[in-house]
Amino acid sequence: MKSCVVALSLASAVALFSGAAAAETDCRDLTIAELNWPSAGLAAWVDKLIMETGYGCTVTLVEGDTNSAVASIAKDGKPEVVPEFWFESMSPALEEAVADKRVAFGAALLNEGGVQGWWMPKYILDANPGMTTVQQALQHPELFMPAEEGGKPAVFNCPEGWACRASTENLFRALDAEAAGFALHDVKDAAALDESIIEAFENKEGWLGYYWAPTALLGNHPMVKLSFGVEFSKEEWDNCTIVPDCPAPKLNTYPVSAVYTLISGDFVDENPELMNYFNTRSWSNGTVSEVLAWMDEEEAGNEAGARHFLAKYPDVWKAWLPEDIAEKVADTI
Repeated sequence: MKSCVVALSLASAVALFSGAAAAETDCRDLTIAELNWPSAGLAAWVDKLIMETGYGCTVTLVEGDTNSAVASIAKDGKPEVVPEFWFESMSPALEEAVADKRVAFGAALLNEGGVQGWWMPKYILDANPGMTTVQQALQHPELFMPAEEGGKPAVFNCPEGWACRASTENLFRALDAEAAGFALHDVKDAAALDESIIEAFENKEGWLGYYWAPTALLGNHPMVKLSFGVEFSKEEWDNCTIVPDCPAPKLNTYPVSAVYTLISGDFVDENPELMNYFNTRSWSNGTVSEVLAWMDEEEAGNEAGARHFLAKYPDVWKAWLPEDIAEKVADTI
């Protein structure tokens, strides 16, 4: 049943976009989710600047996390655009909203998909050749840092509100990692997760936990993604791995995630020309990582990163827009 609903979801998205022919834009106020990790925040600001300078919209950014944004767009149609949605975060409420054409999918934001899993520093692998699985890492708690001085070696988990919070906790229990001598540490926010990795590298300590690509941090801190030693089970993923407090989690692995943009059905119906943009806008992991690395080096925020992208990567974003709209953006930025 789940696969049928997902198929219907994608079919609904295509059907909604098929009518998005060019039309005069009468852009009204628009709400876009600025989610709480770097690539999502960057995408939100790129959309905001293009919508405002190219199409004359007034854009309000709504800060939040995956769970709150998805629940809100599914229930209320607000925010009207969620730029970066990782497909395995699909909830029954969102599936129903897509099937009812209250929410639609835009183009794949990351055209190569997003990569996620449990990672450790490459220097740990270099010092311990053959340590390529999570199970092998868990056999050596002495190699990995604790979250707090004097504590047990940690498996670093996601912040509250991220879909990966439940999956990491369930896999921790499926692996019986506590019995292996590890403690699961829930970080406060994305910055705390990054800081824990940076601290490990500064001290040449082992680090183990959830992370994803593309990110600036992985470009500056070479890490390796560990295997869970099993094939991905969608049934287990849907029914337990991503279900908070699943009573009997089994070992699973992370899929390569399709990463789309979510758009409210009302917005699709009312803004056919803008839908041409959201049905085209897509970038590579390499491009995103380069911009995020620049932001990291310059200690720049999402807006500055978006302006840097628009200034330095015109060949990428001009392909998303009609020539006259692209000229407006270029002239303004």
